[in-house]
Amino acid sequence: MLEARHLDFCYAPGKPILKDISLQVDTNGITVLIGPSGCGKTTLLRCMALLESPQSGEIAVDDEVFRYPWPKDAPFTPPWPKLTTVFQQLFLWPHLTLRENILLPVRRQKSGSMNGELDALIEAFDMKEFIDNYPNEASLGQRQRVALARALMLEPRYLLLDEITSALDVEQIAKILSYLKTLRGKHIGIFIITHLLGFARHAADQVVFMASGEIVESGGADILKNPQTERLGQFLSVIAAAS
Repeated sequence: MLEARHLDFCYAPGKPILKDISLQVDTNGITVLIGPSGCGKTTLLRCMALLESPQSGEIAVDDEVFRYPWPKDAPFTPPWPKLTTVFQQLFLWPHLTLRENILLPVRRQKSGSMNGELDALIEAFDMKEFIDNYPNEASLGQRQRVALARALMLEPRYLLLDEITSALDVEQIAKILSYLKTLRGKHIGIFIITHLLGFARHAADQVVFMASGEIVESGGADILKNPQTERLGQFLSVIAAAS
């Protein structure tokens, strides 16, 4: 299990971004995080990926616990790529083809041919027509699929995704959703930030709603139809009015 326990985070004194955040990501489920822009979603993901250091709290990755504040003289060995993240910015190397972008990290972790695994992802994500292009020759949606495939090649136990479907069309979103559900069946824990409520409804075993740096409500996907808090109800009403 990947777990955040009582996280507090601020970039400047007196300006909290995360306030006493606790949540769990099971290895047999998909947890979806929603909330208004600026509420701390990406900061929380970065803390759970062990890329930011909270002022207090802890992150547990299975039996390994990272407690904060982290002692300055203590060794820090994060469990990467067991814990792997795909960010909204994607971070593809511009001088490598999309195929090379996918293979470079995994070749640093493993030896031998990985063509079979890559071919399966190329087929699953419809990447055959552009896989040998460079990033500047690909659309944002194509680059999103490549970044996800790159993460999956590392065979993580926990996969953290920040708006990975934001530029995909409905057909591609459905394919990504189907693939993520197969990963859930393989006991891979998935944590997704999304603004697409339809995707959240179909993907989530657990929905977490954040606002103003706090978890306001969490539960099954049914809370997106029957919110139990006024704040989530307001958020859903605004989304419905704008769609």
